[in-house]
Amino acid sequence: MRKVVLDIETKNSFQDIGRRDPAALDLSLVGIYESASDSYQSFLEDELSRLWPILERADLLIGFNIIHFDIPILDKYYSGDLRSLRTLDLMREVERVLGHRIGLDALAEATLGTNKSASGMDAIRWWRAGEIEKIRRYCLDDVRITKDLYEHALAHNALVYENGATKHTIPLDTANWETMMNATPMTMTLPW
Repeated sequence: MRKVVLDIETKNSFQDIGRRDPAALDLSLVGIYESASDSYQSFLEDELSRLWPILERADLLIGFNIIHFDIPILDKYYSGDLRSLRTLDLMREVERVLGHRIGLDALAEATLGTNKSASGMDAIRWWRAGEIEKIRRYCLDDVRITKDLYEHALAHNALVYENGATKHTIPLDTANWETMMNATPMTMTLPW
């Protein structure tokens, strides 16, 4: 199964655009982990033509808040519809069980014993300061954390979060996460 773990950073915030519409934000960088090559890569806006074939070949796109945030932003730049890709959103899976959202950092700390290295607001400041390498490191770190949470969930059918001093297990039904679906491969950007 060809899996791609994805995270994006933006050039601006909801406060900058005056509304909470992810599709109105501008992309600064996309970070991915691609299972087929067992590699991490990142793409600036002018490099997205190299990203599209990777996503089009993916059997599963994995992310954290990817359905509400990342995909609507990326779709602005793509000639097709990325919503047609098979997607697993870890935030949504957790929310289905708990009835509320838990942040990536909280899950990473309780489940993996690690923390995010920065925040999306830091990435916006770095963009404005021209510090692209800082954005790249931060974004790929979030990709690694998301990948590790996904793999932990597959191995243990659960993630963990902490409420006060108490750790709570979030039971997850991962049985169908990697089941192949009959999907038509996308070829919006592949040359003919």
